Amino acid sequence: MNKFHKALTTVLGLGYAPIAPGTFGSIGAFFCCYLLSQIHGVQTYNILIVVASVLLTIIGIWSTNKLTPEWGEDPSKVVLDEYIGYIITLLFVPFTLKYLLLALLLFRFFDILKPLGIRYIDTHIKGGTGVMLDDVLAGIYACASLHFWIWLEPRLF
Repeated sequence: MNKFHKALTTVLGLGYAPIAPGTFGSIGAFFCCYLLSQIHGVQTYNILIVVASVLLTIIGIWSTNKLTPEWGEDPSKVVLDEYIGYIITLLFVPFTLKYLLLALLLFRFFDILKPLGIRYIDTHIKGGTGVMLDDVLAGIYACASLHFWIWLEPRLF
């Protein structure tokens, strides 16, 4: 069972990257979403994003809690949270390469700097819940920022 939790939380090993494992987790989500965007006729995946985000968050909390005794609090190997945060960023966003890349940049910005309450969750909520929820909030902020950009872009250019 531990192999299941490790495979899931490291997103099939991306969390074992020697540097910036969180970025590798986000890049893994980017490539997954990019491949989905290549399916003819499919513009957005809103229901899939909502269902996947909720299910992966719940399972991610459980799996992270199972691994905490072995890996410690908020282990860097756990990158499922970055994966979830990135896909949340894409909620109601067209899956174009431009927006997929911008989503990656915005999500990493909020995840690394942890503004607007993200740091509070990261430091005060322990266990798998804290690990997952700070990236969920980063994804929500990145999503809002991306929607603002999508609204603003035609007015600027």
